[in-house]
Amino acid sequence: MNFWEIFRMSSTSLRGNKMRSFLTALGIIIGVGAVIALISVGQGASKNISDSIANMGSNLIIVSPQRNSRLNMEDIPDLLERVPTISHVVPSVTFNSTVKWQSNTHSTSIEGTSVDFPEVRNIKVAGGRFFTETETASRTKVAIIGQTVATELFGEGARPLGETILINGQTFTVIGLLEKKGSSMGRDTDDIILIPVSVAQRLSGSQRIGSFYIKAKGPKEAELAVEHITAIYDAKFRREDSIRVTSQDELLETINTTTKTFTFMLGAIAGISLLVGGIGIMNIMLVSVTERTREIGIRKALGAKRRDIMAQFIVESIFLSTSGGVFGIFLGIGLSKAIANIAGWITVISPTAIIISFLFALGVGLFFGVYPAYKAAHLDPIEALRHE
Repeated sequence: MNFWEIFRMSSTSLRGNKMRSFLTALGIIIGVGAVIALISVGQGASKNISDSIANMGSNLIIVSPQRNSRLNMEDIPDLLERVPTISHVVPSVTFNSTVKWQSNTHSTSIEGTSVDFPEVRNIKVAGGRFFTETETASRTKVAIIGQTVATELFGEGARPLGETILINGQTFTVIGLLEKKGSSMGRDTDDIILIPVSVAQRLSGSQRIGSFYIKAKGPKEAELAVEHITAIYDAKFRREDSIRVTSQDELLETINTTTKTFTFMLGAIAGISLLVGGIGIMNIMLVSVTERTREIGIRKALGAKRRDIMAQFIVESIFLSTSGGVFGIFLGIGLSKAIANIAGWITVISPTAIIISFLFALGVGLFFGVYPAYKAAHLDPIEALRHE
């Protein structure tokens, strides 16, 4: 028998039991769909986090004090002089506060920083301007507000420039409106107010700096800068755990490793349903062998060889798994888009995930179809003809 004759007989047999064939393939459909959807969610989460880190600024280094260590404004000129691989250092003093405009109030994050903040953190002022070095030195109470703060205090589409707001009971003049950036890692990056660091220190009641944002001159220079800065503070505080210095590349590498593990686990969990679907195929194929025992006996009596019988049952098994894989691909793509629309998550449909899940479904059909096919091919023709 040639392949096309075997294929025709297999498809005829499966069409004769349409509902059973569909239910058998359903396990594969759900398995492939689940694998594609969950991997899409995992890769979407990875892309979202990576984009968020990239939006923090290019060649960014974050320096944070540990234990009893302290960062001071005097460290900035010292770092710029001693570390030739960096171009900017900006301080960050953050605290939460309730701000007020007329009768409207809103709780938000206040961040005190310096004039180079837009350059280092990759932000833009959509309206108005950023504060100056003179305003920082003179502790002028000026503020640049995010889009969320503007909407909460002044209403949608309002023009807040020139308005005065209260922060910790102190009057500030709004001189700038930040460009909208959206959410990042579950946090609204537009829900923030930027003020001069000198004013933030006075409001918070401490001269300590929460962290430094440092811009390296390039990706290669960032690696050298991390080592150099770490050595400077280790020598200053005479211990190795005095500060934590993290580069943007290190953050990306750590998070990508974590999300890859997370995505792999999601795919593996969903892949279990493919194995369950394969067991279903084997179960139905064994039932089919029992039901068609007499048919097999007749075919053998007419000269069919073992390989012909075995090929037919394997083709039926593969046909079920591949058709289930095709429908599963459409289901997975549909689920990914539905998750993105309903939950608001970013999903990335990966061609690699589609190919791997389909090939896995094909392999499952082949693996779980071999034993029923072997059993059918090795039936004794005399006993098979006697079967009722």
